[in-house]
Amino acid sequence: MKTSDFNYALPEELIAKYPLEKRSLSKLLVYSDKIDHKCFKDILNYFEEGDLLVVNNTSVIPARIFGHKDSGSSVEVMLERVMENNQALVQMRSGRAPKIGAVIILDTFEVKCIERKGNFFILQFDRPPLEVFNAIGHIPLPPYIKRPDEDLDKERYSTVYENKKLQGSVAAPTAGLHFDDDLLNAIKKIGVKIATVNLSVGAGTFQPVKVENIEEHDIHSEYLEVSTDVVDMVMATKETGKKVFAVGTTATRALETAFNDESENNDESEKGFSGYTKLFIYPGYKFKVVDRLITNFHLPQSSLLMLVSAFIGYDNMRQIYKTAVDEKYRFLSYGDAMLLEKNEI
Repeated sequence: MKTSDFNYALPEELIAKYPLEKRSLSKLLVYSDKIDHKCFKDILNYFEEGDLLVVNNTSVIPARIFGHKDSGSSVEVMLERVMENNQALVQMRSGRAPKIGAVIILDTFEVKCIERKGNFFILQFDRPPLEVFNAIGHIPLPPYIKRPDEDLDKERYSTVYENKKLQGSVAAPTAGLHFDDDLLNAIKKIGVKIATVNLSVGAGTFQPVKVENIEEHDIHSEYLEVSTDVVDMVMATKETGKKVFAVGTTATRALETAFNDESENNDESEKGFSGYTKLFIYPGYKFKVVDRLITNFHLPQSSLLMLVSAFIGYDNMRQIYKTAVDEKYRFLSYGDAMLLEKNEI
């Protein structure tokens, strides 16, 4: 298939710039054999006792820092990944690309540009990079939210179930932003189990697919951990005929990666997964784990939209997105959500 097959017209006014006052009051488009329009809190009605809800409990790093070069010109640093030896892989926006060896001043901290890797740079810090980002960094709102970050984003651009000890993402797992504590407690009372995986979301999640044929796309790698306990919970859910709900494309990729790995080794001692994934899910992929997907509305020509298309079928995806635009759903990170039942075609 062509990347252009996944284009659609997204009116600027439908891109949500701010979250709603209450997380669970966003709209919810439900697709099974037809399309229904609900409120997100109504998702409670789609669970049964024994189902499994899988969430990504990653925590977002305040990954954007504004500074200047030693020459005085301004520079914006956007963290991609923390590396070993007090180094960090970053993107830098400046009038001119920094030279190797250049000193970058970030508030009271000085770092050195030591290497360039394609569109990225490696910066050398004199301390753990997270100390600097946590001290002076800004919330890394996506580029389509065209405003500076504000105090409310510190709370709302994160999930209520994030594990702050697992600070590794430079973008939020946004499908999870709709859940509040009351809704999660109500889901548990039904008898639904909740499992956590961890996938560190990279800035590449916002990048459009740029090749003509989607099969040629080199997707960005992301670090993830799926424990053996989660694998056991998934297998037990499947054995009883109940459903596995994934909250977002990140939880979906984590689960499908873990079970791709499991299917190859079939060694009980090696259940689970810890490492980097480059799993690219597009039409033709056969899902091994996820039965229902909770997700937001995604950018045109993105790998996330291709994953959704693989999950429910291309024609269904086109119809759902047309309906969402016509019904003026709010799109992207701070927007509304979908609950999708698997319908691979």
